[in-house]
Amino acid sequence: MRFVIIGAGRVGLRTARVLREEGHEVVLVENDVNKADRARNDGFETVEGDGSSEDVLKEADVSSADAVGGLTGDLNVNFAACMVGKHYGCRTILRIDEDYREDIYRKFASDVDEVVYPERLGAIGAKNALLGGNIRAIADIAQNLQVVELTITDESPMEGYSISELELPADSRLLAFGKEGEPMGIPFPDDSLETGDRIAVLADFDVLEDVRRILVGDTSRAIAGGA
Repeated sequence: MRFVIIGAGRVGLRTARVLREEGHEVVLVENDVNKADRARNDGFETVEGDGSSEDVLKEADVSSADAVGGLTGDLNVNFAACMVGKHYGCRTILRIDEDYREDIYRKFASDVDEVVYPERLGAIGAKNALLGGNIRAIADIAQNLQVVELTITDESPMEGYSISELELPADSRLLAFGKEGEPMGIPFPDDSLETGDRIAVLADFDVLEDVRRILVGDTSRAIAGGA
């Protein structure tokens, strides 16, 4: 697949590297000369210019892209780039910082395919690692919702129980389950929860700690955290 990413800063360049490692074609658009040079030195095709400009995005051949990611630190640039991308039939991903209010999020979310909060996601992962507990942030779904992966430990209150016996907080949902060393899939009521098993949960930020206590326990140390 082919992607056009606006912004060669920390978020944009890191995303581009991951996509390239998976065999995708990536073009970066960057207005800052130093960042653009760094992206070129990293081997990326880079268009220097304003990512909110249709002419600049046409130079990046947006018409042949599968998706456009507005990943700069400027919401207005990101949104404009997404609108151009949508005009050309691309999937659009908008970066929005965590300090924007919920009403701002809802306003922009209705016009793009997906909104991401990289700062919040990274902060949650760092917090998880510092506090301990086998919990890993996977993705932000909305300003107050996150998908996390938790690993059952021998300190978990649910160790030895079945999925049907699992009671999560009201503002959370079980999404997937995987036995230790096996891929995650659809959870079944009779699946037993044993040390090393992994569970993916969609949860409101306010109940993440409760979810962790139920599935991991209070005193477990982190094996992995972050995203």
